[in-house]
Amino acid sequence: MIFDKLVAKRVAQFENEILQKHYEEVENMYQKMRGWRHDYRHHIQAMKVHAANKEYDAIEKYLEMLDDDLTNVETVIKTGNRMADAILNSKLSLAAANHIKVKAEAKIPVSLTVSELDLCIIIGNLMDNAIDACMELPPEKRLIRIYMEMKGNFLYFALTNTSGGKKKKSFRSTKGEGHGFGIARMDAVVAKYGGYITRASEDEAFSTEVLLPQ
Repeated sequence: MIFDKLVAKRVAQFENEILQKHYEEVENMYQKMRGWRHDYRHHIQAMKVHAANKEYDAIEKYLEMLDDDLTNVETVIKTGNRMADAILNSKLSLAAANHIKVKAEAKIPVSLTVSELDLCIIIGNLMDNAIDACMELPPEKRLIRIYMEMKGNFLYFALTNTSGGKKKKSFRSTKGEGHGFGIARMDAVVAKYGGYITRASEDEAFSTEVLLPQ
């Protein structure tokens, strides 16, 4: 009885930490977007001044600067699901900041029965683990591939990342208690919905596939 209460307390604490972490990442991304929109009129005014003075080279440089700035806040993935977009794009922003190349194709044309919290746990943990694995490699070898779509009545999510070392026989995390608990919670969420999760390890690559009922 006492043990069950301790486990429930630990689970609740973990879920709160996950939510707080991901919401902070999402909020940071949207803060950047709001900041760019707020400055939009100032940018236009500055280019009008250059245009009035026929400073065309200055306008070209200004536009290049704005293009680079917008690239850093632009939504990369639009799946059709608001929460999936928020989590994935916040993680992609984090991956880009760590010089990790990401190839993503994701589309969710229907609403899901999976709660936002559970979706956050699954996608967040998969992306965090992939980013951690990539960080053990030099920048030129860092790569994450994401594929998400509906397959019949199931949401199919596949993630593959490069990793160091040889093929693993065990998929238990080596990153400490927090990461290990994250994997266990992810498995528990998939099981709760009657879904499926598989993991495969090959030389220099690790992949996870998830199927969740619609």
